Amino acid sequence: MDIVLWGILPYMMVVILVGGLIWRYRYDQFGWTTRSSELYESRLLRWGSPIFHYGLLVVVIGHFVGLVIPKAWTEALHVTEDMYHLAALGLGMVAGIATLGGIVILVYRRRTTGPVFMATTKNDKSMYVVLLLALLTGLATTVLSVIGPHHDLSYRDTVAPWFRSLFVFQPDIAAMSAAPLEFQIHTLVGMALFIVWPFTRLVHAFTAPIHYLFRPYIVYRSRGGGPTATGDVRRGWEPIGTPDRVSTRKGERSRRSGR
Repeated sequence: MDIVLWGILPYMMVVILVGGLIWRYRYDQFGWTTRSSELYESRLLRWGSPIFHYGLLVVVIGHFVGLVIPKAWTEALHVTEDMYHLAALGLGMVAGIATLGGIVILVYRRRTTGPVFMATTKNDKSMYVVLLLALLTGLATTVLSVIGPHHDLSYRDTVAPWFRSLFVFQPDIAAMSAAPLEFQIHTLVGMALFIVWPFTRLVHAFTAPIHYLFRPYIVYRSRGGGPTATGDVRRGWEPIGTPDRVSTRKGERSRRSGR
């Protein structure tokens, strides 16, 4: 079972995650969205969304530091284990509580706002359950790593070496098997979250709106406005990444210049 959970399942998760993202992009680009419901309700969204996203950003950074940076590196910087755990407990608890509070607000908003609730699918509900479980088990591991019965067994000696060993295709199954049960549960829930990620609205996290930096600005026209003055009117930047529109605009300019 340890071989399946800590030696095979992580790679299956990566295959499903990457394959799901490719499939979603090729066959469901119109569904690659958060399906924003801001038009239905914005007061709770203005509070819940920033709290959740900024808290989650700190959580991701904390996971990166704890799992990727070896223990020897921090010791070389004269950061003792007590100092490290104190900082991890403080930042982890604040970020975890903020993230959990943000998602609670968002779930409450979806449950109590009629139009938003009607727009919530079974897929969304399942996603929220897995996401909440990941946050709750993560908070539990943060607390139990300090005051729990296995607080002397650091995840930096078990989970972190196993995580880094996956990238060299030599999974340290023994290290992960020695980790406390709460860390194993949190890891399994985390892998489940990444498995369902490509098939939920969470897929928008893999989209960087770089195109927005170069797109034409929006031109507003009055309803009663007549035809514009003659001549070539510059309406904005040339569209980026839309060759059909570019060729159409060039054809319009050619026709105007030939008149």
